[in-house]
Amino acid sequence: MTYLNIMNNVLRRLREEEVNSINESTYAKMAGDFINDAKSIVEDATDWSALRDTVIVNTVADDNQYSLTGCGDNVKIMSALNTTEKTFLTYQTKDWFNEQLYIASTSAGSPVYYTFDGLDANGDTQFLISPQPDGVYTLRLNVIKRQADLSSDASNLLVPEKPVIHLAVALLARERGETGGTSTAEYFTIANQYLSDAIAIDAAKHPEEMVFRTI
Repeated sequence: MTYLNIMNNVLRRLREEEVNSINESTYAKMAGDFINDAKSIVEDATDWSALRDTVIVNTVADDNQYSLTGCGDNVKIMSALNTTEKTFLTYQTKDWFNEQLYIASTSAGSPVYYTFDGLDANGDTQFLISPQPDGVYTLRLNVIKRQADLSSDASNLLVPEKPVIHLAVALLARERGETGGTSTAEYFTIANQYLSDAIAIDAAKHPEEMVFRTI
């Protein structure tokens, strides 16, 4: 569903006039802010199938720092593989990396471990690998990549639209103070029900992630 469609769905539920553009009025612009707030809340609620993506990184000899280009700072790595060597990369702490880099002086070789390392100049998450690569290795990182804020009429929402629409309605109703019908608390209850149902449906696509084992 497009940003404009979502906005008009929200406006109708608040008994407001529909718009032909997301920037048509001051109220529409405010509604857009709340829609993006609702989108962010829904995105962070679970590891949605629609947000799953793959980042391919080719290493360079003697360089152990790389970026998850286009992923921003709100990204989650689900798994990381060294496809050249056909092995998984294992997460390690930053202290462990500091020990390998500055104390143990580990020899260069095929990457086996990774850890996070702040943001680059573009605001994308950086990560370190160890050992420091001694050549070109292809790394495949399966990530949860949150969508940028919706910004144009034709922007398509990736996560389920019903929780976003009803949560935006609840947020706007709370801001306005009254709706002439349904209370703000009821709107939040409705939005939460849509969100929990959407999470349950999406989780069924990945049943292996719902199995917990004792260690």
